Amino acid sequence: MAQTGQRQKSRKSAGTPARRRRPLDEQGIIPILARAVREVESAAERGGKVSGSNRVKFQVAALLVREERARVKEDREVPEGERAEVLKRLDGLAGIMAKTAARDTTLIALLAPEAKISDTAKMMRRDMLLASGAELEPDDLIIVSEPEAAKPEAAKQVLPPSVQRAQLANPFLAPDFSALAAEPKPATARLSNWELIEPLFRSFEYGAGGQSASMPLPEAGSLVTPGGMELMRHQARLIEAVRAGHRSFLLADEPGLGKTAQALMAANVAGAFPLLVVVPNVVKTNWAREVQRWIPGRTSTVVHGDGDDLDAFSDVIIVNYEILDRHVGWLGRFGFKGMVVDEAHFIKNATSQRSRHVQNLAQSIRTLNPRALMMALTGTPLINQIEDFRMIWKFLGWIDDKKPLGRLMLRLEESGLTPADPGFFAEARRSVIEMGIVRRKKVDVAADIPARRIADIPVELDDEYGRSIRASERALVARLVERYDRVVAARDTAPVGIDEDLVRLVAHSELEESKGSTNGDNVFTLVRRIGTAKAVLAADYTAQLARNVGKVVFFAKHIDVMDAAEAHFAQAGLRAVSIRGDQSTKARQEAIDAFTNDPDVAVIVCSLSAAGVGINLQAASNVVLAELSWTSAEQTQAIDRVHRIGQELPVTAWRILAAQTIDARIADLIDSKAGLAARALDGSDEAVVQEGTVQLQALQALLMEALRRR
Repeated sequence: MAQTGQRQKSRKSAGTPARRRRPLDEQGIIPILARAVREVESAAERGGKVSGSNRVKFQVAALLVREERARVKEDREVPEGERAEVLKRLDGLAGIMAKTAARDTTLIALLAPEAKISDTAKMMRRDMLLASGAELEPDDLIIVSEPEAAKPEAAKQVLPPSVQRAQLANPFLAPDFSALAAEPKPATARLSNWELIEPLFRSFEYGAGGQSASMPLPEAGSLVTPGGMELMRHQARLIEAVRAGHRSFLLADEPGLGKTAQALMAANVAGAFPLLVVVPNVVKTNWAREVQRWIPGRTSTVVHGDGDDLDAFSDVIIVNYEILDRHVGWLGRFGFKGMVVDEAHFIKNATSQRSRHVQNLAQSIRTLNPRALMMALTGTPLINQIEDFRMIWKFLGWIDDKKPLGRLMLRLEESGLTPADPGFFAEARRSVIEMGIVRRKKVDVAADIPARRIADIPVELDDEYGRSIRASERALVARLVERYDRVVAARDTAPVGIDEDLVRLVAHSELEESKGSTNGDNVFTLVRRIGTAKAVLAADYTAQLARNVGKVVFFAKHIDVMDAAEAHFAQAGLRAVSIRGDQSTKARQEAIDAFTNDPDVAVIVCSLSAAGVGINLQAASNVVLAELSWTSAEQTQAIDRVHRIGQELPVTAWRILAAQTIDARIADLIDSKAGLAARALDGSDEAVVQEGTVQLQALQALLMEALRRR
């Protein structure tokens, strides 16, 4: 854009007179800019975020105001009076734009000279200049898209040993082009000269007509899964659509409605294996766990680091965004028949490295398997603007950088409408939705969902602190085994098998010693350290929930975990309040009132001991348990701050568990204690575990497992 002023100046020096603009009439660029700026101002005054099309208009107006100011200052042939008048009017436009940006602060970034300029903005700038009567060079008339960013350096790429073995086992990857002939093509090219991407985005602003953005789905067939579990009805309906042949979905259900299960069952029905799953780091362990639950006949592997321990012969390969740059090379050649992108709003920035990697992988997969299953999962497909749809639609193969593709173009052509026709927006929106947008909220499917449920999210502690925790747990287990062996060695006769009475005695002795010990390897300090290690991971998951569904209640046992969580929320731009044991009654009530009544307060950080009883937090229906309690009752009390009279939505409690640590055993023991209460008080026939404290039983479980492995 900086070259435009130079070209105009060079034209003048070459003897081609630039058209003189008279500032006081309706000629030239300023009246056009004034109309554009007023339109954006009016949109901002109506409240809410400025639409995508008006954001483009705002940015183009800012560009042209700067260009016109520079032109007038440099053009010595412009009379001083005229120059002063033009600059005055440009200052007035700049003032209006500044006030508009103050109403919608997301516009401020568009005023920066270094802000990225889209092809749509370039075309709008060209059209405004032509409408003003400016004479443009041929190069200015043709808008050329910027080239794709360079692919990652080869030095960053890795080829895990298991992948090499898989390639040797099947060196010839046979592309499946059988579906190419089935891809429909429009009978006419009526829309070929229309710019359609921007109107498609605008259709979601103006064409709703009160209708939800969810494609029609067939009624559910069987709810039974290969794992013996049952799908909820809304989940089974999406699976029926896959069974009927649908292969691309933007699954935008709210958290708690089982998007992971739907994606895995969809892959199973479509036979989309091997399946690539790209996820945030915090949930990749949970995806492997969900594969075992929903499709146990299939195997999964999680890619860590350079992938030295992955099993490339698995049906489901799970990789997180952060390490995708190292693996994008072999992943693109692997021959996947399906791809799932979890938290797909992570790819909304077209210039980000992870977005480029995901798009390149999707293109490779669709090229090798045109009928591959492609699923984007996100509870928040739109963060700031309708434009956030762009990269998700591109991943799904609905559009490219310039136009709708394939079936979407066919639908638009068959409508018989153009963007200039009444009814185009509503029809275009329906066409996009039927490509595979599925959006259900808790309130929509409340009858399908249990009133209260607990969902476990295992996370990996893969940093140095996490490794030290696992080392401490190994030291604790070794001490238990050594104590057990010492007692057995002192007896006259060795026991047959494992002496469970001795196991209980050893665990009890260790527990009593731990109560007065500051040793970092005892069970109490170990669990506290696990809570500290999980703090940021739990807070990050909470932030994702808050952006997806609104208010969230965050529970922790220890102050340092609460402090770390609040710092993370502040860094993420989320307002949070807290309830702690050292608060006054007034401060405590102010925090509750702010969480309940202030729409800008997204999270309330609560102490399990200080906030577990006596307060009502029904403004949320999602609870995150960052640390585990030692009792089922304390966990239940925490969840019941949300699940109580006045709550209109099903409640989901998300327990953050540290994988491959004692954390998971404690969670199982807490659940078994809940079974005891259910049996004693509610008439449940759940099995009751042996009585005893959770701490004691956790130590017994550690020792028993170690003795069985010998």
